Amino acid sequence: MKKLKFVCQNDRQKQFAIQVRKNVNHYFEENGISMKSNFGMVLKTVIMLSFYIIPFVFIMTIHTSIWVALLLVILMGIGAAGIGMNVMHDAVHGAFSKSDRWNKILGGTMYLLGGNVYNWKIQHNVFHHAYTNIDGVDEDIASKGPIRLSEHARLRKIQRYQYIYAFFFYGLMTISKLVMDFIQLFRYNKSGLTRKYQINPTMEYIRMVGIKIIYLFIFVGLPIIYTDFKWWQVVLGFFIMHLVVGGILSTIFQMAHVVEGAEQPMPDVDGVVACEWAVHELHTTSDFARDNLFLNWYVGGLNFQIEHHLFPNICHVHYRKISPIVEQTAKQFGFEYNLKPSFSNAFASHVMRLKDLGRTQAK
Repeated sequence: MKKLKFVCQNDRQKQFAIQVRKNVNHYFEENGISMKSNFGMVLKTVIMLSFYIIPFVFIMTIHTSIWVALLLVILMGIGAAGIGMNVMHDAVHGAFSKSDRWNKILGGTMYLLGGNVYNWKIQHNVFHHAYTNIDGVDEDIASKGPIRLSEHARLRKIQRYQYIYAFFFYGLMTISKLVMDFIQLFRYNKSGLTRKYQINPTMEYIRMVGIKIIYLFIFVGLPIIYTDFKWWQVVLGFFIMHLVVGGILSTIFQMAHVVEGAEQPMPDVDGVVACEWAVHELHTTSDFARDNLFLNWYVGGLNFQIEHHLFPNICHVHYRKISPIVEQTAKQFGFEYNLKPSFSNAFASHVMRLKDLGRTQAK
C-alpha cells in the first residue's frame, strides 16, 4: 500500500482544524468535566454485559423451551452488539478511561464477540480513522462478497440488487470474523504492520487460536454438553445470535459513511489527498438522529460519527453536547455538516446509496 498523506494549502481548512479543537477543549475546561467516561457510562457497561451474560446463564442453568431459548439468544445478540458499540469501541480508542490498563481490560470485551483486538485496532483505528472512505485503504468500504460499498470498486451485475440483500450479509460480519481474522492477520504480517507495532506475529497467531477455541468451547461446546438441546440447535442458536450482532453493528457503522453526502475521495498518483484531515472527516462522515435519546444510549454515540472521527479519544457520552459546537464551527468556516435528522432518514439514505453503488460506475 502506498503511503498516503494529507496536504492542504487552504488556510480556511487549516483554521477550521485549529478552531474546532479549541472550541471543544474549551467546553470541557469551562464545565470542569473529564473527556473520559462518567458514572452513566460505567452503569451502561454493566447493563450491556448483563444483557449478554445473563441470558447465557439462563440457557445453561434453567430448562427452557426452544422458543424461550431463541428469545434469549436474540437478547444475547442485542447485548453483544451493545458491548461492541459502547464498551469495546471506546476502550480500544483509549476513550473509556484515563487508565491504559482499564482501556486494555475493557477493550478485551472484543473477545466476547469472537473477534481479535489487534486486528480491530489496525482495521478501525489506523486504516478507517486515518483514511476514512478512501478506497483501497479503508477496509470498512472494501467490497465484501457481493456487496459494493465503494464507487471506485468494480461493478458487478448482481450488485444491482444489493440494496435488498445487503442486510443479510451484514449479519454475517461477526461470525465470518471467526475465520477471516486469520486471513486478515496474515495480510498485516506480510505487509510488515505487525512488526511495525512491535507485535510478535507468531505469538499473535497463538493468542488468536487460543482465544477463539476458548470462545467456541464456552458458547457452543458447553451448551452442547450441559443442556438438553441438540447440537444442531445449539449451533443454530449461535448463528442466530451472530446474525443479530453483525446485522446491528454493520448497519449502524455503514449508516454513518455509506450515505448520501458522504464523499469517497481518492488520492493523486503520489498518494496525496489535497485536503486538511479534519475537513476530510467532515466530507466523508455523517451524523444521524442526534435527538433520539435511546439510540444515542444504545449505539454508543456511533450516530455522532463526525464528532467521533474528529475526537476519537473522547468518550461517546459527551458527543451529544459537543456536536452543536462542531456543527457551528463547521458552518462558521463554510463547511457542510452532514446530518440526517432521524434514524429512518439515515437508513433510507444508506439504502439509496447502496442502490446507486449497485448501478453506477465511477468515472
